[in-house]
Amino acid sequence: MDAWLDRIGYRGPTSPTLETLNRLIFAHAHAVSYETLDIMLGRPPKLDIATLQAKMIDGGRGGYCFEQNMLFRAALRALGYRITSLQGRVVRGLAIDAPRPAIHMLQQVELPEGSYLADVGFGNLAPTCALSLKPLAEQETPHETMRFIDVEGELTLQALLRHGWEHIYRVIPYPRYDAEYDITNWYTATHPQTPYQGNIIAARPGPNRTRVTMYNARVTVRDAEGRAEKRWLSNDQEYHDVLRGEFGLNISDQEIDQCVTVMKAKGTGDAPHPFFG
Repeated sequence: MDAWLDRIGYRGPTSPTLETLNRLIFAHAHAVSYETLDIMLGRPPKLDIATLQAKMIDGGRGGYCFEQNMLFRAALRALGYRITSLQGRVVRGLAIDAPRPAIHMLQQVELPEGSYLADVGFGNLAPTCALSLKPLAEQETPHETMRFIDVEGELTLQALLRHGWEHIYRVIPYPRYDAEYDITNWYTATHPQTPYQGNIIAARPGPNRTRVTMYNARVTVRDAEGRAEKRWLSNDQEYHDVLRGEFGLNISDQEIDQCVTVMKAKGTGDAPHPFFG
């Protein structure tokens, strides 16, 4: 616990309150980047706590939804929070009622104020504070304004961006077993048609309510209203500089070079992906 709090730079109270939860989500999101580079390196993520601690706390790396939220869940439980593990159907860039599989991990936190969503693992649109699981209530976060829309019993998380409300994922309101995460994690990390096999993907919140996203050579800085500034990396050294500098990843030269090689052979280039727009 002390090592995790040090890793995320948190020095505040640790009593299991809504205020503490908001501060922990904010600190974790800014310190531990979303990234999927191990999948490109042929290393499907492992979800046991010892491995997650070694990678993201001691190792200075990031992770994707299962890794991030498994670690965050363990920390919250150790602090005394009551957690219900959930899954979501990602509909980013798709129709709100798209028939999507449940490939995202998130969690519900029970507090005296009610039930709240906690999710530190959705890359460029993960909420940077807890969100009350109430439909239609517009909720301010340190970044975007967000809300939930009920879609046949599944609350759809939306963010207010430049062109209006955009869908993120639908929350399935039933508790999940960790074995279900193991299955979904393996599918997501090994299926040849998932975007993680051949594309360099990273994201983290930036200063002044911005978010920074990397998709192959494209680096995007987007503000809370959805205005985006994009630039394209022009040489291999820039990948080292960005992954280590802007995303704070402790990753070797050899590993970065291998990811770039895989990207050039298997990646989709600058083609847009609905999850990482």
